[in-house]
Amino acid sequence: MARRAAVPAGPLGDDFSFVSPVAKYLLFFFNLLFWMISMVMVAVGVYARLLKHAEAAMACLAVDPAILLIVVGVLTFLITFCGCVGSLRENICLLQMFSVCLTIIFLLQLAAGVLGFVFSDKARGKVSEIINGAIVHYRDDLDLQNLIDFGQKEFSCCGGVSYKDWSQNMYFNCTATNPSRERCSVPFSCCLHDADQAVINTMCGHGMQARGYLEASAFIHTNGCIDKLVNWTHSNLFLLGGITLGLALPQLVGIILARLLINQIRDQIKLQLYNQQHRADPWS
Repeated sequence: MARRAAVPAGPLGDDFSFVSPVAKYLLFFFNLLFWMISMVMVAVGVYARLLKHAEAAMACLAVDPAILLIVVGVLTFLITFCGCVGSLRENICLLQMFSVCLTIIFLLQLAAGVLGFVFSDKARGKVSEIINGAIVHYRDDLDLQNLIDFGQKEFSCCGGVSYKDWSQNMYFNCTATNPSRERCSVPFSCCLHDADQAVINTMCGHGMQARGYLEASAFIHTNGCIDKLVNWTHSNLFLLGGITLGLALPQLVGIILARLLINQIRDQIKLQLYNQQHRADPWS
């Protein structure tokens, strides 16, 4: 049954409004906060992009963190702009766009989580594909290089499945025809480091792909990052659940506030139409 505003017995004062100032300004400041965050994201992404050489920028668009930051920032900017202006101007059209966009994003995140859980093998294959692509473009993008080094050091791993995956990179390729000085090597982030070591030897991974697992394990991490990542995910399900809930709650709050404000604005429009009709025909 459709929701209907209660029709008053007589015309209410012009100062009366169904629109709650609390809901209106709470939604406005909620969107204003994320609007400013989105501008910072876009600024950081553009700045990081401009610092790169054109060749490196075109080499790995699919895995460039700066591009991802810009895209997410622009989408967030547009959605929160609709929420800000829509709540401040009490514009039903903008509030509807804001509510629908948030609902779609929320449902896509929910679907991605369910599909990732149900089709975990395919999700693992996709992660493996992304990691292998990142290995290929390791030297092409400084941001990507720093991200891979950080991941390998944090998870104490090397490559996707094993350290020999680094042969996919043209600089670390282990074929005899590779003229690179890094032939058969792995990045320094694969190396075992002594806690007391003050200076990092960036050449510690030299020639490690030419060694067997047991021999190489004395100098570098030989296990791949995919298994390490899967094990970390299984061990931190509560943490990941908390992060997911933390991302979902603001979206749900925004959707609820937007729907509440839309209904209040519609009630206010009905009241204004009723008052106009009553003043025009007091005997009706």
